[in-house]
Amino acid sequence: MSIDIKTARKVAHLARIEVAEEALPPLADALSNILAFMEQLNEVDIEGVEPMSSVTPMALKQRADEVTDGGYQAQILANAPDTREGFFAVPKVVE
Repeated sequence: MSIDIKTARKVAHLARIEVAEEALPPLADALSNILAFMEQLNEVDIEGVEPMSSVTPMALKQRADEVTDGGYQAQILANAPDTREGFFAVPKVVE
């Protein structure tokens, strides 16, 4: 599939990209090359191929999922300009 200058102009407009008139022919060629490559990729038989997220098989390291209290309430609240009963106090914004 070949992209003409009119289509390249429309694509640039839809992408909200300002492209000078003299830059449209190279843009049309680049878009045509991308589409040609996509057509080439569509010809590859991928039946039975598992999707992958990496080229090397690996599992991400995970920490143990443990519930803790944090233990930093006093230190965190020390930075607040106003606190009440162990919480941040903020001015009322809704009447």
